Amino acid sequence: MHALDVLGDPVRRRILELIADGEAPAGDVGRVIQAEFGISQPAVSQHLRVLRESGFVTVRPEGARRLYAVDPAPLAQADAWFDAFRRFWEPRLDALGTELARGRLAQRKAAEKQRPAGASPPARPDDDTSIDPHDD
Repeated sequence: MHALDVLGDPVRRRILELIADGEAPAGDVGRVIQAEFGISQPAVSQHLRVLRESGFVTVRPEGARRLYAVDPAPLAQADAWFDAFRRFWEPRLDALGTELARGRLAQRKAAEKQRPAGASPPARPDDDTSIDPHDD
């Protein structure tokens, strides 16, 4: 089964999201999926089986529990497939980043104009963007 066939199902995508940060017991994953999608426990088990058999997840027994975790290797296959299409959205995302930086700069300048003389500027959260809004 191709990676995109596996990822095409919203239930399987959500399962991967739930375990993306680390191992999770099958029961915990099942309860969330059942509540969000209104499907039965056997249906959740089938989705976990598809993910396991296609290599997207690993399972580790711990007593009576089964702990599921993401295996990133198959995600690389999907990522490679998307490479041919990145040119369609990356320039737009870059432009969005530039516009956001321009907006933040304009807000800072407006705030500086309204600040009384001699007042210190307000603390701002770390801004890891290094986009020069004047560099087009």
